[in-house]
This record gives sequence, C-alpha cells and structure tokens, in this order.
Amino acid sequence: MWATRSGFSWRLLLFSCVFLESLSQDFVGQTQFICTSVPKDVDICAATLQNSVPGEDLKTTVMQLRETVLQQKETIINQKETIRELTSKLARCESQSGGVEPGDARPGGRRKEAGTKNTMGDVSRGPAETLTQLSQTLQSLKQRLENLEQFSRSNNSVQTNSLKDLLQSKIDDLEKQVLSRVNSIEEGKPGLRNETEQRGRVESTLTSLHQRITDLEKGQRENRPLDKFQLTFPLRTNYMYAKVKKSLPEMYALTVCMWLKSNASPGVGTPFSYAVPGQANELVLIEWGNNPMEILINDKVAKLPFLINDGKWHHICVTWTTRDGVWEAYQDGVKRGRGENLAPYHPIKPQGLLILGQEQDTYGGGFDATQAFVGDLANFHIWDRKLSEGEIYNLATCSSKAQVGNVFAWMETSLDIYGGASKWTFEACRQLN
Repeated sequence: MWATRSGFSWRLLLFSCVFLESLSQDFVGQTQFICTSVPKDVDICAATLQNSVPGEDLKTTVMQLRETVLQQKETIINQKETIRELTSKLARCESQSGGVEPGDARPGGRRKEAGTKNTMGDVSRGPAETLTQLSQTLQSLKQRLENLEQFSRSNNSVQTNSLKDLLQSKIDDLEKQVLSRVNSIEEGKPGLRNETEQRGRVESTLTSLHQRITDLEKGQRENRPLDKFQLTFPLRTNYMYAKVKKSLPEMYALTVCMWLKSNASPGVGTPFSYAVPGQANELVLIEWGNNPMEILINDKVAKLPFLINDGKWHHICVTWTTRDGVWEAYQDGVKRGRGENLAPYHPIKPQGLLILGQEQDTYGGGFDATQAFVGDLANFHIWDRKLSEGEIYNLATCSSKAQVGNVFAWMETSLDIYGGASKWTFEACRQLN
C-alpha cells in the first residue's frame, strides 16, 4: 500500500514537472520553475505558493507591483501632456505660416490666460503685419529726417549733413528689403520659415538707425526747454520703454493727462503702468486687442470712451477720487464719460515703479510685446487731486494758464529711456496733426 501511494506521488510529481516544463516553452528566459514533491490530497497551486512565497514576501511583492503600476500611470500622463503641448505648438506654427492670427486674450483682472503669455520675445506677426509695421517705422524715420533737414538749414553743419545722407542711404536699403519681402510673399517662396530671424535683423538695423537719429537730435536739445519733447515708440516690442526716476506718493485722488498719437491696430497698447510690490496693476492705462481703452486701479477696471488710434494727436485726461471711486474721462478738453465704484476707498499705494510704454505683469518687469504702446507720447503729467474742467481745457488748448503736474511733471531729466525708444522736439498745439 505504501509503495503504491509512494509510486503514485512520484508519478504525480513527474507529471507536474513535465506539465510545467511544457508551459515554460512560452516563457523562455523570463521565468524559473522549481519542482516540489506534493502530497496526493493537497492542491498543487496552493501548496506551491505556500512553499515558495511566504506571506510577508507575497505582500511585499504585491506592494512593489502596485508602486510600479502607479509610476507607469504617472509616466503615461506626463507623456500625454507632452504630446498635447507639442500638438498645440505645431498647430500654432501651422496657423502662423498660413497667415492665421491667434485669438485675442484679455489682460489682467484682465490678464491673458495661462499659456498664451509672451514675455520673453517679440510679438508673433504674420507677413502682412510685419510689412505694415516696417512701413510705418520707415515713415517715422523719414519724418524725423525731414525735421533734421529743417534744423540743418538754419544751422549749417557739414557733419550733420553727412550723417543725414548716410541715414537716408540706410533707409533706402531697408525699403529695398521690404520690397523684396513683398515680392517673396507674392511669389509664394518658402522663405517664411526664416521670418523670425530676418525680422530680428531688420529690427536690429532699425534700432541702430533710431539711435543715430537720436544722436543727431541731441544737437537740438541745447536750444529747447527740457519739457518740449516727445517719446516715440515705433515698434511693438517688449524692450522699448521709459522709466520714471521717482516713485509716486500715496494718493486719495489723482488726475493723469498726456498727449498721444497712434494709429496702431488692434489697440494702441499701454501708455503707462504703475506697479507696487504685490500689485502689478496698481494704476494702468491700456488699450489692448479689440477692447476699448481701460484704466485699472488696484486691478479694478473701468472702460473709457476714448477714440484715439487715428494717427492724430489727442489730449486725454482721467480724474479719479477714492471716495465712491468716481472717475471722469476727457478727450481734447471735452468730458466724454463718467463713472463710479472704481476701487472705492483704495488709496494709490506709494513706493512703486512707473513705466511708460509697457504693461508690467510683475513689479518692474514681465513686459509683453502684445501690450506695448506704439506711437508718440508727450506732456505726461500727474496731480494728486482732481482737476476742474476749466483746468483740463487749459491743458488741451495750450493756454498760458495751463499747470504742470505736482506729483510728476514732464521733463527730460525725469526719465530713463531703454530699448531704442527715442526723444525729439515737440511743442503742443504747434505741431498737431
């Protein structure tokens, strides 16, 4: 009897080994099988697990497998995000190469949505927009050269004339580049892929020209008052701006006035922005995208009824008081609108940074080319009180009774200029339109 049972057990063992060996044909090099003697009445699988994998080891193995699965899941999610981002970038590249403009976004409490902000480079432009801006810049340079010619006629200078001739030659070369660009686009040549690099070279040359013209215009400064000048921002970039040297005090009321000239579209950009630590939108004037011009105080917004992007000079003023947040808007000496509840009972905070020509996404930086001001700006003044309608009318009509700002007054010595923005002579009401 014992011999019979023993022989049967060994035959069972031999059958198990042969069966497992046949299974191993499908897993060569991946698994290892061990033959174990199993009593007749015991389940083979249960006995195998009991003998080969103790309870604690089995638990550890299951936890390791679970951790591996979670890691693989996280990796797959990251890869999906990467694929989605690359697909989005490819779509934008294809839309730009096809002349499709990206959709507008809103600034700030009106800020753009995450993922659309461009603070490290110039604004993406299609071929038509690039040519339009280059043409406007060339026209601006020609106008400034004409002013220099008039100056040189009254102040004959061989050096001035030679530099003027050199600059005129460079402008002619740039016009040829623009014409070549037009021909390239019309013929459908595959030169669009190098558009960014080519635009960079052209804008670098334009910046150099602006600097040379500015150097020529320095000769006029000895003969003009320090407040008879204008700032010119010819291109929509994130590096052209002017910084006011002193900060603003705490204010419970204010009036901001200036002369503006722009034909930029869509939106003239940001004539000025005032940021304080912890609040980039403490005081901002902006016309961005297809939105109307807006004033922001402590990130609260009021839409202003200004229409100024017609290429003509306009005088604008905005008054505000913290009591009930009442504001008024004036264009060319006439009240155009009024409202309230604009940051009521919030005083303008002191010790901030006032920038002309750029919108600050962070204190002193985070400039975005799509929100930059394009055009001319002059006679920028700030008061810590609400001016009357008569006082604002005197400013807009260049009356001898016009006052200057008691918080900030327009003076060349009060500004630092960066990035190729330029200054040249301007007298309100004498050079208008």
